Amino acid sequence: MNTEPHIPDPDGFYAEWLAAHEGLSEAQSADLNARLVLLLANQCGDQAVLLECIEAARE
Repeated sequence: MNTEPHIPDPDGFYAEWLAAHEGLSEAQSADLNARLVLLLANQCGDQAVLLECIEAARE
């Protein structure tokens, strides 16, 4: 698992992520996040890395 920053504009990315939630209900927002996680996990494609990320996120 790589924890070094790789997003050129992290603040811009975060702002876009928050903007994607505008106007959504809490349930719709949770659904958006779930779909995003699955899409990003598919992009990674490495189950071992994904499991490491799950553990790190729980800490």
